[in-house]
Amino acid sequence: MNAGRTARERARAELTEEIKGAARRQLATVGAEALSLRAVSRELGMVSSALYRYFPSRDELLTALIIDAYDALGEAAEAAAGGDDLLAEWVAIYAAVRDWARAHPQEYALIYGSPISGYKAPQTTVEPAIRVPLLLLGLLQRAQASGRLSPPGDAPEPSGLLAQQTEVLVPLAPDVPPAVLVRTVIVWTQLFGMLSFELFGQLVGSMDPADEFFESASRQMAAFVGLT
Repeated sequence: MNAGRTARERARAELTEEIKGAARRQLATVGAEALSLRAVSRELGMVSSALYRYFPSRDELLTALIIDAYDALGEAAEAAAGGDDLLAEWVAIYAAVRDWARAHPQEYALIYGSPISGYKAPQTTVEPAIRVPLLLLGLLQRAQASGRLSPPGDAPEPSGLLAQQTEVLVPLAPDVPPAVLVRTVIVWTQLFGMLSFELFGQLVGSMDPADEFFESASRQMAAFVGLT
């Protein structure tokens, strides 16, 4: 009986991956807005009622794809981390994020593109979504501990911003100076702004190819947060 349950679980896992694979192909052709469980079931030769046993709604399928995308991005970034040269590690993480986005443009658009009408991401997407920010914050914590972080000497932040970082950022990286935490959010948004410009064709005719542009920007952003 145990062997039978294991076989059924394995078969279910395999079919779940097939369903998600078909859904990703839909993302590439019609986009997330038009993702359809019925179309997925037709591609796989399943009756729609059978597919609903795996994903009861389009939103549940979208959530699974979003979590997979965030996890794949996190794994790519984490694979680039490590070593004693923290600046080189920072640059490598930037490069790994870019490489993943260029290799998976539809999945990138799913998690960092336009919001999907009627879809509200559940709490289960939060932990996968912060894997890369946590990786960068961990790097900055190590830099702070080893004396390789030079906080900017800017004017005090507005009170509202201080309240936000106390609630959201400080618990994630308690040893990193507040000014650096704010700048880390700035560089995070800047990274994905650059990626969106590249993937959606906004760098054509200017920074194209963008390899040197991205490496230069990653080093400038490291300096912006005080990484030495």
